[in-house]
Amino acid sequence: MESMLSVTASRARLSSGRRCTPQIVARRAEDRRALPPAPAISIATMLFLLALVVGCASPHHLDTGSNKPFHFETDTFAFPNELTWTYEYDAKGKWTTHTRKPKPAYSQHCFIVARSTRQFYLNARFDASQPVADPATYRRLIRRVVSSNPRKGRADPEKIVIPGYPNLRSFSEAQEHLLKAECGPAWKSYVQRGHWRIVFPFSRHHQQNTARVLLAEIGFGRPVVVHLVRFPQLTINHALVVFGAKQEENEIQFLAYDPNRPAEPRILNYDRGTRTFLLAANDYFPGGRVDVYQVYHKWDY
Repeated sequence: MESMLSVTASRARLSSGRRCTPQIVARRAEDRRALPPAPAISIATMLFLLALVVGCASPHHLDTGSNKPFHFETDTFAFPNELTWTYEYDAKGKWTTHTRKPKPAYSQHCFIVARSTRQFYLNARFDASQPVADPATYRRLIRRVVSSNPRKGRADPEKIVIPGYPNLRSFSEAQEHLLKAECGPAWKSYVQRGHWRIVFPFSRHHQQNTARVLLAEIGFGRPVVVHLVRFPQLTINHALVVFGAKQEENEIQFLAYDPNRPAEPRILNYDRGTRTFLLAANDYFPGGRVDVYQVYHKWDY
């Protein structure tokens, strides 16, 4: 009984925090040493995990199913994505916008047109030797193309055959109404899978790597859809299809199909010194730096 009371009293003293014997203190120290160490994440590990979340530009080799190179004159749409607003500088030199009147019939489809361009290149084949089909047939074929995977090309025998026309340019001249109706609504430009990327910073290393990847992809004749953005300003939020490049000592001039201006290629410059992409002033952008990343090339983009 006495020993039990002594133990009880000792426990009470310990729980109240009044007194700890040297033996108990030593025992607790040993218990702490026996416990596994608390997990620690180094700064390098945190940066690595962030890179995985944010994503990085790296070559993504695409099996196009064909060796046919991309040509601006034949593999792009004949009609433009129209501008919703008129862009201009006001009296104080500030870049501003005004609603275009009359309202354009086909606007805010830049991502739709860029994606569809890539899908027709990867997954469709034109056959002018066949007769022109009826609207219902073309409607069905267009839906098949724009439902196909823009991230992986079909082999030639599996490509969707578009009869009656030699290429996308001539097809879109003759079937403009059907293509505008079936390629996709404007809201899909706002929910493009890769839009999450714009909220993260674009380092100069990232842009340098993006330029390297673009050169690698177009070196194989592959069109690459890129998102041009300035976040959070959003002075530009646009899609281009890059298909060619001219390399100089201090810069690279990337040739691009601009859905807004299908008459001739747009030039997207990359400055090697500053590792920065630049777009000249035009009717929807005041000119200057743009941040660039590739879309429609892997599962999270």
